[in-house]
Amino acid sequence: MKKILDLMMILCCMAASFFCFGSCSDDLNIQQEYPFTVEAMPVADKIASGQTVEIRLEINEEGSFSGTLYTLRYFQPDGNGILKMEDGTVLKPNDRYLLGEKKFRLYYTSKSTNEAQTIDLYFENNWQDIRQLSFNFNNKKMEKEISDVSVTLD
Repeated sequence: MKKILDLMMILCCMAASFFCFGSCSDDLNIQQEYPFTVEAMPVADKIASGQTVEIRLEINEEGSFSGTLYTLRYFQPDGNGILKMEDGTVLKPNDRYLLGEKKFRLYYTSKSTNEAQTIDLYFENNWQDIRQLSFNFNNKKMEKEISDVSVTLD
């Protein structure tokens, strides 16, 4: 009797293991690519030649995969200026720069006397998903302030 019970227990365990392993699929569904957005804090819309504007940016992902990398490229279709990263790296138009953080700052310094200036920022992940942000600046002429000075002669 004991042999029959042991044999039935072994058969039940084997049947349960075949059922569990038989229902598994070899296709693993690991998601690596997640949509993302790039958000910017508001920036000044008027800038004078030589003046610098801080641009605060944040990349927001809908999910997270540790192997996702983000790069930045920029173009300046209107005007002339210099774009720098927080660490002082001067960006060259159309060159790709690896972003180490998802929350960072850029600094744009106007070198233009044109009426309008535009910079286009392109953010791309390693899955070729691209987002674009454009910033438009109007030229603000620096006006010299003249204060009234009164001179008293004795």
